Amino acid sequence: MSNPQSVLQKIWRRHEAAVEGQLSLLKVDRLYLDESAFNCFHSLRRRQRKVMSPDHVHLMVSHLAPIRNRHLGQQNQEILKIYDHVEEISEEFGVQLWRYTDPAQGIYHVVGPEQGLTLPGLVIAATDSHVTTHGALGALCFGVGYEAATQVLATDTLWHDGLRSMLVSIDGVLPAGVSAKDLALQMVRVIGAKGGTGYCVEFAGQTVAMMGIEGRMTLCNMGVEAGARAALIAPDHTTIEYVSNRPHAPKGAMWDIAVEYWRSLATDEDTIFDRSLSLDASKLSPMVTWGTSPDQVIPVGEAIPDPSTVADPAKRQEMLDALAYMELVPGTPMEGLAVDQVFIGSCANGRITDLREAAKVVNGRRIAVPGLVAPGSMLVKAQAEAEGLDRAFLNAGFEWGSAGCSLCLGLFDHVVPPGARCASTTNRNFKGRQGRGSRTHLMSPAMAAAAAITGRISDVRKLVCP
Repeated sequence: MSNPQSVLQKIWRRHEAAVEGQLSLLKVDRLYLDESAFNCFHSLRRRQRKVMSPDHVHLMVSHLAPIRNRHLGQQNQEILKIYDHVEEISEEFGVQLWRYTDPAQGIYHVVGPEQGLTLPGLVIAATDSHVTTHGALGALCFGVGYEAATQVLATDTLWHDGLRSMLVSIDGVLPAGVSAKDLALQMVRVIGAKGGTGYCVEFAGQTVAMMGIEGRMTLCNMGVEAGARAALIAPDHTTIEYVSNRPHAPKGAMWDIAVEYWRSLATDEDTIFDRSLSLDASKLSPMVTWGTSPDQVIPVGEAIPDPSTVADPAKRQEMLDALAYMELVPGTPMEGLAVDQVFIGSCANGRITDLREAAKVVNGRRIAVPGLVAPGSMLVKAQAEAEGLDRAFLNAGFEWGSAGCSLCLGLFDHVVPPGARCASTTNRNFKGRQGRGSRTHLMSPAMAAAAAITGRISDVRKLVCP
């Protein structure tokens, strides 16, 4: 009888083409590129190489897509030059380009699953670390640099060192007012920003089994914030239902063959992981970051921690640096801290379920500080408008944007001013992430909506579950 295997091992061995020492040559099924990756194609030109499988490559305008007033077109001349580059690349190399004018355009961590390009059992590479998102569908995904992406373009393969495996079992029912984002932030808090380094994290347990695919995407998206190289969830009935009838999903007899394979990817009983930990979802509260790393996070009802109570000198200094940057004092209650603006969107929380969650909070209310909502894709935007979610946001005073990364990156006119605090549904609160000198507090869509209504970090449960 063969040894029990995890979903990671099953996908890895199916795609392993060669081994040299500690390195494996993996067959890559999909390559997702953002618009800044045009340098990869310039490298191919210099080497006089072609793209081996153009139909496997998807080049998507997302980081530099206009969020505001898209009907006016892109106005930034520097970005327009990049658009010209990617147009030339698409024509020369035959890869699919998802322009910002495409009705299905968006952040590729939203578009890939939405279109059925991301499928269980695939190995996917991308020029963005949050490709871990796609692991929610049972795909093995790696963020790569431009040199590695060029190798994938030319050979459909990627050299990769072995990964250790970490099982995160989550059980219990999420309480009212608590979401997958809160669970993700708690996961990062427990593992630590570097605790997952060198690991592929597999999420399992009762809570994950009950969770929809979009919640699973948020969980896997944040896996990289714990330092993980990859994050995934074994495909199940929920996964198969989600994938069915997607535009690029298998059809006819190929669908039946694919489903049979996907069902075989469940982690075997008695599989041994390099590390295992358990989380109790039933005891969670809404979470909010106070510092400059996603693991510097506490329940909304707690006070900002005191570095003097931390024994590790390096950790203590990190906390002191974060408090200085955020201009916060230990012991200050998290709840009630004033914010200057709110952002709802990104690859972590820009899907339709995220917008519904936030719209329930703002419906019939008015916001106290400026707020921007940016759907993760134009199809999400269209669905939200069909459901009337845009009216709930607009009537509350929010700005209703188009699809793209926007304030997650703090580029061009999408920035938080120096010194301002932003309640944000994004995945990173690094120094200056949303603009030079900006201060970011990560939270769930519902919590961000509550902050917009009150102008302060607030416990959403007091607004919707009094």
